[in-house]
Amino acid sequence: MKIAVIQGPNLNMLGIREKHIYGPMSLEQIHEQLKASADQNNVELEFFQSNLEGEIVDRIQECLGEVDGIIINPAAYSHTSIAIKDALNAVNLPVVEVHISNIYKREEFRQKSITASASTGVISGFGPFGYHLGLISLMQMITEIKAVQQANDAKEQ
Repeated sequence: MKIAVIQGPNLNMLGIREKHIYGPMSLEQIHEQLKASADQNNVELEFFQSNLEGEIVDRIQECLGEVDGIIINPAAYSHTSIAIKDALNAVNLPVVEVHISNIYKREEFRQKSITASASTGVISGFGPFGYHLGLISLMQMITEIKAVQQANDAKEQ
């Protein structure tokens, strides 16, 4: 099983920016902990972070045929990017959107996620642990999808 972890703008500044909202962990530390969990479950992770919307769209498109699912934190692009939403819809993979903070307790403009409608599920407000919840959820979804595909293949034979 292979999963892409795509991080949006300013997440490279975790551990430095607004620690009262995002906590003290750096993005590298979050990725190290997530990789340890993935390794225990024989899951390969690919990490990507960009502050540029077009690069995130390109990375999502590159996932087609290469990964089984996506964990994405579009960060501020969650609230503005139809392009990222469209890319997620286009690749038609299971997607878990993760937000470190609880976006529903924040400013009104942060309470609506455009990209969420292209996601299988959304995890918000659990801090860095949200990525682990996303990984567990995505592993389960991918396992179920593969089981259904195998059952359908067996019926066709």
